[in-house]
Amino acid sequence: MSGCCGSTVAPTPAELQPRAQIAPLDTPQGVQLPDGLPVAVIGAGPVGLAAAAHLAERGLDFLVLEAGDRVAASVARWGHVRVFSPWRYDIDAAARRLLEADGWSAPDLAWLPTGAELIEDYLAPLAKLFGDKVRLGAKVTAISRLGYDRVRTAGRAAAPFLVRLADGQELRVRAVIDASGTYTSPNVLGASGLPAHGEVRFGDLVDHALPDVLGIDRDRYEGRHVLVVGAGHSAATTLLALAELEGTPITWAIRAGGASHSYGGGEADALPARGALGTRLRADVESGRITLLTGFYTHRLRHTADGIEVISRDPSGHEQAITVDRIVSATGYRPDHTIASELRLDLDPILGSTRQLAPLIDPNTHSCGTVPAHGVDELTHPEPGYYAVGVKSYGRAPTFLMATGYEQVRSIVAALADDWEAARDVQLDLPETGVCSSSLAEAQERRVGLATGISGGLLASPLPLVSTPAAASGGCCG
Repeated sequence: MSGCCGSTVAPTPAELQPRAQIAPLDTPQGVQLPDGLPVAVIGAGPVGLAAAAHLAERGLDFLVLEAGDRVAASVARWGHVRVFSPWRYDIDAAARRLLEADGWSAPDLAWLPTGAELIEDYLAPLAKLFGDKVRLGAKVTAISRLGYDRVRTAGRAAAPFLVRLADGQELRVRAVIDASGTYTSPNVLGASGLPAHGEVRFGDLVDHALPDVLGIDRDRYEGRHVLVVGAGHSAATTLLALAELEGTPITWAIRAGGASHSYGGGEADALPARGALGTRLRADVESGRITLLTGFYTHRLRHTADGIEVISRDPSGHEQAITVDRIVSATGYRPDHTIASELRLDLDPILGSTRQLAPLIDPNTHSCGTVPAHGVDELTHPEPGYYAVGVKSYGRAPTFLMATGYEQVRSIVAALADDWEAARDVQLDLPETGVCSSSLAEAQERRVGLATGISGGLLASPLPLVSTPAAASGGCCG
């Protein structure tokens, strides 16, 4: 999950041409999905549980299938990270209504929660409202149409979805909202989208984004030379945590010729905690605490007597190398559509999102604050009733924000309830509208120390921010 927000450049006609040649999909309105069956929601994270809340409000039956052994299992993996969006932007509207009707009181809305706090104070109480409709340890391995492979057409839309679980159980459902995320499918370390030579062999010495450097993972890093690869907020978060460890050499490798984009907007950032992240990172680089390598294209890993030699080969063939003890690969994530391989998906060839959504989220032309509101129409595949939502819906684009996911599922559930007026009334208030004030971050700094962040920061994306030692009770994404 590389950094999400930056300068915005309007797309040119040439840039949009490849996608503009594709005719838009027919509207799903009027397609009759099977009745009398629940809607399957895959993933009990923030967006999946928001979908459940909207389904519950509209009286639609549902099941939430969570692969982990606890609610929001992926969030728990970055529970030590503090988000850079305050609570007021982290809570879905339908979820809040249901919780408050049950006597729940919202946390301090100006507080920047950690991942652990998101679960304890919001997601776990929300899931509890749904009782046995939330099934833990229910890993989805495949989705199809009952009696239909991907080729058969006649009568397809009227056939129930068949959801197969890892234990062999099969469920029949009327629609699928896939909020399974991308946290378990990180990008590779290699700079060309392919694994670096030796990457798999040295896997035990390569960690993916946001290890708990100041907590349970401390012994793996303290006193060792660590290489962090990546230019986004997750890389920055890890770098700042490593800088807290005495006697721990740190090298930061990026493909770009400079780190100005990673430093972000500083004091001008609409999210003060996110801006402070870049400011602190710049200070550590300029002081020499962190060694910055630019133009670094990871190509090969090789074992030496002194550690792992990491060799860069740039597009011109120029090589540079560094020898380290451990590597943190903070190179982002990609969607895994394997479970839907028997469904008819229309994926953008570049991003892996729906073809209609791709021009709206393309990181080459958009920041997280300029993504237009979108809903069921942009998320519809040729397979009526299947929707990938949340960060998975964005494919490889790092411009996702949690609030975007909340609006996605609100629109989709309205469509499933045949309320097309509500489904198409999509609205979104994003970062560059100035939703945050500097006083918010200053107040938090006085209470727990300054939050550091990761990409997707504004309205709580699943990308995390590492907490400072004073805030070690949890923390992730902004």
